[in-house]
Amino acid sequence: MRRPLLIPRLEGFETTIFAEMSAAAARAGAVNLGQGFPDTDGAEVTAAAIAAISAGHNQYAPGSGVQVLREAISAHQQRFYGLDFDPEREVLVTTGATEAIAATILALCEPGDAVVSFEPYYDSYAASIALAGAEHRVVPLRPPAWSFDAAQLAEAITERTRVVLLNSPHNPTGKVFGSDELACIAKLCVERDVIAVTDEVYEHLIFDGDHIPLASFPGMRERTVTISSAGKTFSVTGWKIGWVCANNELVTAVRTVKQFLTYATGTPFQHAVASGLGSPDEFYDGVAEGLRRRRDQLCDGLEALGLAVMRPAGTYFAIVDIRSVGHEDGFEFCQELIPRYGVAAIPTEVFYTDRMAGRHLVRFAFCKRPEVLAEALSRLAPLAQSSQG
Repeated sequence: MRRPLLIPRLEGFETTIFAEMSAAAARAGAVNLGQGFPDTDGAEVTAAAIAAISAGHNQYAPGSGVQVLREAISAHQQRFYGLDFDPEREVLVTTGATEAIAATILALCEPGDAVVSFEPYYDSYAASIALAGAEHRVVPLRPPAWSFDAAQLAEAITERTRVVLLNSPHNPTGKVFGSDELACIAKLCVERDVIAVTDEVYEHLIFDGDHIPLASFPGMRERTVTISSAGKTFSVTGWKIGWVCANNELVTAVRTVKQFLTYATGTPFQHAVASGLGSPDEFYDGVAEGLRRRRDQLCDGLEALGLAVMRPAGTYFAIVDIRSVGHEDGFEFCQELIPRYGVAAIPTEVFYTDRMAGRHLVRFAFCKRPEVLAEALSRLAPLAQSSQG
């Protein structure tokens, strides 16, 4: 019998839950609060993209990214966090943060290595680790504060651990890791001689607390691969412009893999993002404040329907405990939401290795226009009656 076409370690990754739920929402005409993309475009950078196309920036970019963007990324890291990265040797532009994560894991890990991440986790992490043939070890974040046990983290990091993968602000929980938590992670990375890979794509979407890069902690500048992107901050998720900041040795390793995945990406979009990164503080403050209002609109509305909501400190996702309205299975709940109520959400169990741990949780996205959120809440209103009945 012919062997399966897909390699065994990627079984189970054939279709993402985001594609599945978005397709179902489109077929049913449902309000899509599942997949995390805004329903408005970032006006601050779209005009710059049009200008870049008109100026002839339409051919391959250099493999490391156009110089003006690498310089803008370097200036951004210095401006917001006081971190110095040489734009020539320590900054790499990628096809979104997803490619940056995959290229980094593939560059640093091989079979026999282990990667530690917190659970729940964004689904591409597990797929990238599987591609590398490495072991994925998880440390649970405990609701409702999404705290972790330092002893569990220490136990998870063994002599086989090559990478600790951190996402803050965190998808899907909206947690923003605090300075004490980050100091604990940094201390263990230094003591165990482990590389940290940080996914910071929601760095400017924070409502409570502050974003503190792990690379800013003692001993971490030289052992951290910092990853971010433009999609979330500028509401241009389809552009897929991301980046890596790290020391030259780490950037060289990641670039070695990245150059054989896409080589280069979206030249005019790179020029536009370079322009956007230099936006004044008022722009960045406005992005967070606008999302804060929509967070409160959705969370207040869901709470009024009787749902137990874990109000996020960052990102544009809110998790609810569906046991509060008499349900136990998030997957079934989300499948029922679309045909019955005309709203799409994401079952949080897909972000867990131990799916039972997240079975009763569902994620809603609030990166939509206020009138769209209002329509979704109106459609969900019968939930309140069904939970009482």
